[in-house]
Amino acid sequence: MKAVPETAAPAPTPGPHRKPTTPAAYPAPSRPRIVTGRVVRTRGGGLSLRFQGRAAAGTAALLLALVVVMGAILTTGDFELSIGEVIKALTGNDTGIADFIVNTVRMPRLLTAVCVGAALAVSGAILQSLTGNSLGTPDIIGFTNGSATGALLVIVVWHGSMTQIALGALAGGLATAAAISLLLLGRGLQGFRLVVVGIGVSALLLALNSYLITRASWQKALEAQAWLVGSLGNRGWVHASAIGLAVLVLLPPALFLSRRLSMVEMGDGIATALGVNVPRTRAILLVISVALAAFATAVTGPILFIALAAPQLARGLTRSSAPGLVSSAVMGALLLALSDLAVQRLFAPALLPVGTATGTIGGLYLIWLLITESRKSRS
Repeated sequence: MKAVPETAAPAPTPGPHRKPTTPAAYPAPSRPRIVTGRVVRTRGGGLSLRFQGRAAAGTAALLLALVVVMGAILTTGDFELSIGEVIKALTGNDTGIADFIVNTVRMPRLLTAVCVGAALAVSGAILQSLTGNSLGTPDIIGFTNGSATGALLVIVVWHGSMTQIALGALAGGLATAAAISLLLLGRGLQGFRLVVVGIGVSALLLALNSYLITRASWQKALEAQAWLVGSLGNRGWVHASAIGLAVLVLLPPALFLSRRLSMVEMGDGIATALGVNVPRTRAILLVISVALAAFATAVTGPILFIALAAPQLARGLTRSSAPGLVSSAVMGALLLALSDLAVQRLFAPALLPVGTATGTIGGLYLIWLLITESRKSRS
């Protein structure tokens, strides 16, 4: 492998056949997208990878912070454990109370939080890149409420199992995506129009969800309302296995298409010129994004604002020009695990759902984001 610095191609020299242009006749060209880092290529040039030092350092820092938070979750609580006791329990060398606390109570909930946070963050990063709008997330566009509608139908009407709830959430999310695509037929998935249409569809789905709860029995209504808040309580290995399998299946193709996603982000014309099948790439990435959000919603209920905040915070940390799906996934896992640690330790013995923490933090972040975007538009 040989590392070479990446340089921009020289601008073409105007020939004698070209007509002279003036600033009054043509608008000024848009500012080019700056790509930093180094490109690592094989000797034959068949494989090339871009390596960005700041992005790698930022992702490593996020991983370290995630490990610290995971350690705090596993060692603190009503029954405190040492690092050694946790390691013994994880390796199967402890069959006492520590094994029950770690492997039955804390670890399934922790892994569920990590996988759900990563799934929501990657879903949000893909949608924000496809739409070219920082508000283009499954929470705001309506995919999360659509998944909740599908899951509520299974819970309230058909009294389904965990697997059926997951399938219902996936079907609801995909149906919502199809409905929004039909409403935007011929107008594309970019720009502010998608956000506005998504907000309208989300409001309709929210009303439908409320109607389903009113038509349910008292016990089912309480169960559905508790699920709609978004919680990690009483999550076992079945939940951790379900969302873990979904992440393992859906994340690799998303990472494989991340290079094409970067090209699509530069514009359909440029991406097509670079050999990207834009409609097919958009369709595949949209399905992956909806599926990640749907499975996460099926496991924990709607957990808001992780998909909105995590990709933006990850980009701000890594200063990457491309959509960093890996850094977004780690940031999402860190945010949800940290929020769950806060509701477990700061508000004990009250059993607050994690959705209350993410909703509060995310609401403040959304206000800040809207104010920032408003100031940019004025300038």
